[in-house]
Amino acid sequence: MIGALIGDIVGSRFERNNCRSRNFELLTPECHITDDSVMTLAVAEAILACGGRREELSRLAVATMRNFGRHWARGCYGGRFSRWLYSENPQPYGSYGNGSAMRVSPCAWAAESLKDALDMARRVTVVTHDHPEGIRGAEAVTAVIWFARQGESLQGIRKKVEASWYRLDFTLDEIRDSYVWDVSCQGSVPQAIEAFLEADSVESAVRNAVSIGGDSDTIAAMAASMAEAVFGVPEELRKRILGRLEPPLLDVVERFERRFPCVPVRG
Repeated sequence: MIGALIGDIVGSRFERNNCRSRNFELLTPECHITDDSVMTLAVAEAILACGGRREELSRLAVATMRNFGRHWARGCYGGRFSRWLYSENPQPYGSYGNGSAMRVSPCAWAAESLKDALDMARRVTVVTHDHPEGIRGAEAVTAVIWFARQGESLQGIRKKVEASWYRLDFTLDEIRDSYVWDVSCQGSVPQAIEAFLEADSVESAVRNAVSIGGDSDTIAAMAASMAEAVFGVPEELRKRILGRLEPPLLDVVERFERRFPCVPVRG
């Protein structure tokens, strides 16, 4: 889960000022948490609160996302999601934006099976992003993390993604000069998966993601959330990221990791 925070915070300064290079200072004073981190932690809090009662997860996700969203990263949310945050009667609004996919990594760490992981991902997604593409993006990121946790090879993960979710018929080098801003799941989740599959560490996944431009913080959050399951997070980088969280958000990370230890395959 912390991989999503790393990608978000590192990528935050490039969201509107794309870099298109892997060579940049990783963390600067300009880096900050955005909606990607806040919603990831809101999902984690909902999972902790449901205590295994999956039928409660959607209701709790609505409550925690609205609570967290009103307190942190204000100004980072899209228009429809912002209206949902403050609505008296919050309802899903047919979105296929990548907000569904950037927040679901806790589902893969808390799950007991792939079926359970995908079920949780759908439950925390349909409360806002009930378009089939929004659900597909959330499922794909969750599944990749689950497969990685089971020790599946990168090539094996690629085949599973192509069989059930997205064609990955490109390399980052092939799209770097032509990729354009796209906040849809179908236009950013495959790119995030490729950024992970071409990486050899969490930092490498973030650098890959930033290097193609576009919605940098969200693509990096997704890529690094997947990379964490394989490569883990170096302790020094972990400390630098957690040091940027306010105490209530840090508390969510600590409680979630106590309940669901995030042990990488190669860490």
